Amino acid sequence: MRPFLPENFQFESPHWLWLLVLIPLLALLQGRAGRLSALRFSSMHLLHGLASKTRQALGWVVISMLFLSLACGVVAFAEPQSLHTEESVEESGVEIFFALDLSLSMSIKDMAIGNQKVDRLSVAKKVIRDFVRGRRTDRIGFVVFSGRPYLASPLTLDQDWLMTTLDRIGFNQTKDMGTAIGSALVTASKRLKSREAKSKTIILITDGANNSGKVGPIAAAEAAKERNIKIYTVAIGTEGYHVVPVPTPGGVQVGVRDQYDEETLKKVAATTGGKFFQARDPAAMEKIFKEIDDLEKTKLNIRRTTIVEPLYQWPLAAATALALISLFLNQTVLRRNP
Repeated sequence: MRPFLPENFQFESPHWLWLLVLIPLLALLQGRAGRLSALRFSSMHLLHGLASKTRQALGWVVISMLFLSLACGVVAFAEPQSLHTEESVEESGVEIFFALDLSLSMSIKDMAIGNQKVDRLSVAKKVIRDFVRGRRTDRIGFVVFSGRPYLASPLTLDQDWLMTTLDRIGFNQTKDMGTAIGSALVTASKRLKSREAKSKTIILITDGANNSGKVGPIAAAEAAKERNIKIYTVAIGTEGYHVVPVPTPGGVQVGVRDQYDEETLKKVAATTGGKFFQARDPAAMEKIFKEIDDLEKTKLNIRRTTIVEPLYQWPLAAATALALISLFLNQTVLRRNP
């Protein structure tokens, strides 16, 4: 019987359903003709209409309703139930802060998505967005920086908020020029202070060398190590000379050379037990984040709760209604004369 039922439906006491087999037998016995009886009447007009076709048809309707009422009662005794399974996934215990470089060199269009040339920041945001969508049980935050770091989003599980924050992030065109990598790492480290976290991680994405801020990258990495924070450093961009659009009164574009400090970025990662990566194109960037995603996996606690909703009241109500209707018809339309 189970293959014919929906997956979320069951009978608590299915053995009662065997009584349904008796209903066709009762119907057969009821339909058999019994002994004919004879009565004497003083006048034939008393029999007028007793054997009309309408009354005979209604009689079979009532009998059918009685059998249907009996069937509904049996189904009610079998206790039909609807099952609903709910899953609750606990937080993974992983806290991840992105430290994203917003210096004007991130506007260099030396990468391509499809056939379209795009800037480095667009590639970074796209890959970050895909990464965040796959980490729904992790608390994630954003620090952005150029000459100074800014907290764009505290640690949160709110995916919608994180996506909105990513959309708002743009290039820094204020007077805070430069690349303050060390200060950005310190800002992110201070936010990763949960003692309950199983893993605390900073993912640094930059295309430059540290030339601003009060704290150097190595000192920031050593402080992060004391907090058991792991840092992954990602150097984004291609080598060579590039033109950076610097806003000036005359609208002058300045040519600069791509010169991130690979040695320092490697040392920052090694100090904290992380890894250094180079992203020369979007495909490499995606591969890097896939590797980071695999490295920062933790076991999730998934709780499944099955909610049982009883449904016996519906067949029981149908059985009662059918029985009352048949009783009403027997006492009114189909009432027999003595």
